Amino acid sequence: MRGDILSLLRVPGDGYVSGEDIAEKLGITRTAVWKHIQELRQAGYKIESRSRHGYRLCETPDLLLPEEIREHLHTKVIGQHIVYSDETRSTNEDAKKLAAAGAADGTVVITEFQGDGHGRLSRGWFSPKYKGVLCSIILYPDYVLPQEAPKFTLLAAVAVVRAMRASGVEAGIKWPNDILFEGKKLTGILTEMEAAMEHIHYIVPGIGVNVNTTLEELPEEVREKATSMRIAAGHPIDRVTFTADMLNALEELLLSVKKDGFAPVMEEWKAYSVTLGQDVRVIGMNRQGDFTGRAVDIDESGALLVDTEDGRKRVLAGDVSIRPHEQK
Repeated sequence: MRGDILSLLRVPGDGYVSGEDIAEKLGITRTAVWKHIQELRQAGYKIESRSRHGYRLCETPDLLLPEEIREHLHTKVIGQHIVYSDETRSTNEDAKKLAAAGAADGTVVITEFQGDGHGRLSRGWFSPKYKGVLCSIILYPDYVLPQEAPKFTLLAAVAVVRAMRASGVEAGIKWPNDILFEGKKLTGILTEMEAAMEHIHYIVPGIGVNVNTTLEELPEEVREKATSMRIAAGHPIDRVTFTADMLNALEELLLSVKKDGFAPVMEEWKAYSVTLGQDVRVIGMNRQGDFTGRAVDIDESGALLVDTEDGRKRVLAGDVSIRPHEQK
């Protein structure tokens, strides 16, 4: 209902909408309209009221509120249900609980601050409050097998890059799931899954994006490795528009997978890759030895193919970390 009221308030531009008109169009009482207006004000919306004129929307808050994000969505599934919080420990943990309880497909869990944020290989994630986009999306992809789950990480990375480029940031993907600008990290993606032998119960891609963090806000110890969209673009980024662009791209890619499989997504991933064609150092995990070589391709499962002096090696997502060859 709050979203419907906001849509009516946006139509006249700088004009007013009477409470009576809102009540009539939405089929509620004027008292109910007033209560919803009060809730919107408490959420941060600046709404002016004048006797005999009605209400006028003067200013929207810089918050990732569901009503604001939905205004820019053209999806049918992704983001039709949005669970917003000012702060939480982990959107992935929240999303997994919701998925286990039967939350709708495409439900987005989003927050302004994550107290227990972490990425792949349990690395920490830094994002000041009200400056980033921290969200997780609940998916029930019954059209793919569990072994194809790692490809959803690649798909999410493509969606993020599409949205970043729409905002003017020419980002690229470092295998498998880091989004970089000029060698510095903008985004981390952590995909988690609950599955049986031949059936995926749910997949939850968690996405953390440094959007409007300033250089001064970045801890000195990460400034050489991390950046933000604002720093890259040279100006603040509209977080709501960026979030909606990302969710729109995610649904477009999921529809593509349903129709044509993952091949088109993988090709787009390769087009955005900053890893392929580069000399890399693969740092072994789980007793795998370190080695160097040239990253030449990803196979149909999303594994990285590296040509070394000892032949081509296949590197699995989650098993290794990649660094430029010259970095020790």
